[in-house]
Amino acid sequence: MALTDEATLAGDLAEHIAGHLAAAVREVAVDHGELVITTTADDVLRVLSYLRDDSRCQFKALMDLTVVDYPTRAARFDVVYILLSIATVQRVRVKVATDEATPVPSAVPVFSSAAWYEREAWDMYGVYFSEHPDLRRLLTDYGFEGHPLRKDFPLTGHVQVRYDEVEKRVVQEPVQLAQDFRSFDYLSPWEGATSLLPGDEKVKEGEADG
Repeated sequence: MALTDEATLAGDLAEHIAGHLAAAVREVAVDHGELVITTTADDVLRVLSYLRDDSRCQFKALMDLTVVDYPTRAARFDVVYILLSIATVQRVRVKVATDEATPVPSAVPVFSSAAWYEREAWDMYGVYFSEHPDLRRLLTDYGFEGHPLRKDFPLTGHVQVRYDEVEKRVVQEPVQLAQDFRSFDYLSPWEGATSLLPGDEKVKEGEADG
């Protein structure tokens, strides 16, 4: 199917969805041939349910749920749901903006597979999903501080983990950087070499002849 045909189908579907969910969506657009729907946290479950159950949409598979961080915005996070319609071979992205304190309703009642995706989003970004059946960290360890995929999260983290020989257990403590860690040598390996490298003797001979 040509890209123009895909864009036409997505455009027709956008009009169909906008006509039935006018009050629940802020924007329906086509981006690179794919449908993009922007809604709010209050309406996201209604939108997801409609996209799953409507006979023309049939977006019955939640392929992914991810988060995009925009630290300079008041609502810094975009929660993005990526749905697939196997019947029509189309995808749709549903976006919801939120901040660090405002929860987003869990999509588990609509797509059971959202449970793991939402746990990952909570762990990595700190986006809270209300009514989630088991919202715990998924990828980081117990006691981990912060959310590592936020753009303002320090590269070194907040705590470091080591095995304590005295206590005979793994302990967590604040990160302490040695000054050597902050010192950088910007010389290339060629500039920093003091011994002769293969071929250098020919250069020396050429300089002497000149």
